[in-house]
Order: sequence, then structure tokens, then C-alpha cells
Amino acid sequence: MSLPTQANFAHALIIREAEIPSGLAAWNAAPPERRFNVYRNNMTVGLTGVLASRFPIAEKIVGEDFFAAMVSEFIRHHPPTSPLLLSYGDDFPEFVASFEPAKDLAYLPDVIRLERARSRAYHAADAAPLDLAVLAKTAPEKLAGLVFERHPAMSVLRSAHPIVTIWAMNVGEIELAPIVDWRDEDAMITRAHMSVEVHRLLPGGAVFLEALSTGMPLSGAVGTAVAEAPTFDLSANLACALRAGAFRSVRD
Repeated sequence: MSLPTQANFAHALIIREAEIPSGLAAWNAAPPERRFNVYRNNMTVGLTGVLASRFPIAEKIVGEDFFAAMVSEFIRHHPPTSPLLLSYGDDFPEFVASFEPAKDLAYLPDVIRLERARSRAYHAADAAPLDLAVLAKTAPEKLAGLVFERHPAMSVLRSAHPIVTIWAMNVGEIELAPIVDWRDEDAMITRAHMSVEVHRLLPGGAVFLEALSTGMPLSGAVGTAVAEAPTFDLSANLACALRAGAFRSVRD
């Protein structure tokens, strides 16, 4: 099959209204349209399954039918570019943000971003989390200058919506109920060992972890966090990050 024919074949698989490529033939000399349509449908069903497995909470929130319709449009405009599908759908949150039928679910793209972060954390490189005994041996006068190395699976997601609460309700971590306090929530995603964890960050926690992840010393990261959240609690935020395995090493 020549390159132009391959391109036409791929285009016809994605665009259901497109004519099937010329030159195709069935093994029994029957018209190839029916077999091609089966292939086309199987591809759509397969890719829908890939995205449903990556973003199960999004599917649960909008329902299977709505999700399938949304994914069908996504596949149409964003077909796979690699035979490896682990990262297929990385641009799905941005697509959903501009998907007109979902415009009333303003929080949905961030929920999908949270699921994307969980997927990336699951497949991130393995690394032992920071041994707290190492930190305990640090001389007090050196604490301010400590530089933390982020664990490969750790990421931070900031949102104007209560995404951690929404996610936790839909996975059964907390009881499903109306959200009365519809405030912004920031998330820390980690996988220090085998399980991916999602933690709701305290005020200033997101900017604190982001600063540390860039190599900023502890004192500078604290200053950055306090500038955003005057009530920033260093002990509580650092303890949460350390327990979750957010770092792999530290140096002074």
C-alpha cells in the first residue's frame, strides 16, 4: 500500500462520511464497503475504550452515551499518531474545554486533567521516595537552604473548581453529596510505591511544591507560598508531601 493510499485509508477510517479508499477488495470479491465499515467501527470502539479506561470518572459524570459521542468527535479531530496508546488522549482535556455540548460542566476539563495526571503517575519511572531519616539528620542551620528533588511520579494540578472533592466522590472515597462550598482546590498526585494517590493541598501548598520542583531552596519556596497564602503552614504542607512520597532526594 503506497503512502498516499495509507493516508487515504487512515482518513477514511476517521471520517465516517468519507468514501472508502479506491483499490480495496474483499477476499471473496464482494463489495468492500461492509467490511471496511466494520473495521471503521471497530477502530472507533477500540479508541473509545482506550479513553474510557484513562478517564473513567469523566465517563461516569457525563454518562456512557454522552462520553461516547464526545470521544467520537475527539477521535475525528485528534486521531492517534503512534501505535503506542498509553498517552493517547493527553490533549483530551483541552478538547473538552472547547466542546460546546459540555460547556455547562466547567469543571470537567480539570477532572480529566486530574485523571491524566493519575495515568502519567502510574506509568512514571520507579524511584524510592525520600528517606525521612536523611532529612532528620540535617543540621538545623542548613534547613533553609535544602533543595528537594521531585519524585518522577509527583505532579501538582491547580483548579478553580473543587476537583479533588468531585473526583473523590465519584471513586467512592467520600460520600456522594451536593457540594455546598464550591471553592477552588489544588491537587498533588503521587505514586511513591505501587498505588497512585491524590491529595487535596492546603493553602499555599501548590505554589510551594511547584517552587521546590524547580530547584528553589526551602526558604525561597516558603516565601513564595506565603506571598500567595499568608496563612501557609510549612509544617503541615511539608509533612503531607513527605508522607505522600513527593520527593526522591534532598541536598543542601
